[in-house]
Amino acid sequence: MIFAIKVHVIAPGADTWVFDEQKTMYQGKQVRAGDTIFIFDSENEGGSGLIAKGLVLASDPTPKKAGIERQTPRVSITVQRVAVSTRQLGRSDLKPFSDWDDGRPQTELNFKFYRQATNKIVGLSEAAASFLDGYF
Repeated sequence: MIFAIKVHVIAPGADTWVFDEQKTMYQGKQVRAGDTIFIFDSENEGGSGLIAKGLVLASDPTPKKAGIERQTPRVSITVQRVAVSTRQLGRSDLKPFSDWDDGRPQTELNFKFYRQATNKIVGLSEAAASFLDGYF
């Protein structure tokens, strides 16, 4: 499976990143070592959107906390950068794609990342992954 993460990237030029206890949605909790992941530097925290494509080196689910009934699954991942984005793709580029049923990869990305603007790891369709590959 192919994934994407929207997160505050402290060192965008690093070769490797560790993202601790990240929220997961839309099959994001299935991320495993060996998976491809697209990295979006969160605009909510001053980032610029899509910055890199990476390879997940390690994935470790965060244990649930005792006494809390409803918890969003979280996972910590280590990612090696394999490519740097050659074009910008962020919230302003995806915002016009809001017809949730049109089947377009841009709409899928807008829905999964920006309808609920929290940082998260999400699973992607083949169409969305292919669309993002065009940015490298």
